[in-house]
Amino acid sequence: MTKVGIIIGSTRPGRNGEAVARWVHELASQHGGAEYDVVDLAEFDLPHLDEAVPAAAGQYAHPHTQRWADAVRALDAFIFVTPEYNHSMPGVLKTALDFVYAEWNHKAAGFVGYGVDGGIRAIEQIRQVMAHLKVADVGPQVALSLWTDFVNLSEFQPDPRHEATLKTMLDEVLSWAEALRSVRAGTLAQPVA
Repeated sequence: MTKVGIIIGSTRPGRNGEAVARWVHELASQHGGAEYDVVDLAEFDLPHLDEAVPAAAGQYAHPHTQRWADAVRALDAFIFVTPEYNHSMPGVLKTALDFVYAEWNHKAAGFVGYGVDGGIRAIEQIRQVMAHLKVADVGPQVALSLWTDFVNLSEFQPDPRHEATLKTMLDEVLSWAEALRSVRAGTLAQPVA
């Protein structure tokens, strides 16, 4: 069974990401086709990069890095739920992406952004990182506006139109995750030297 991690890309107190991730998880579970789990970066407590050796070498010195590597390795695909902070992704999400390398390779990803402009600039930056991490990211993305999909900028009440976009995104993520399965089987266990 394909395993998809719904990654909450913010650890900020009072974040909207938890409610958005629960919504994605509920609709994805109804969609089927995979096993979906919410992966909360707040539960990993990753510091700012404290590994002396670049992640591409696969030589992790710290238990928190190994725990994160194990979590990412166990997944076949990702749905990144990210806010946009100052026209960018949250620093904690960038740090999580940078901590490991081979564990991301040859998997698929989709995006659900939220913010004043739907998180679109954060998603565009994450897409650039996905290319280097050898992750096949799909085109359809969900862009949730703080003005129209949240009451008082904090109570999540998504417009129903987003459900169709999420379904399309899930279909593509699952297709790519399956298409890359044989590639992952042949290369995932081999870190770059």
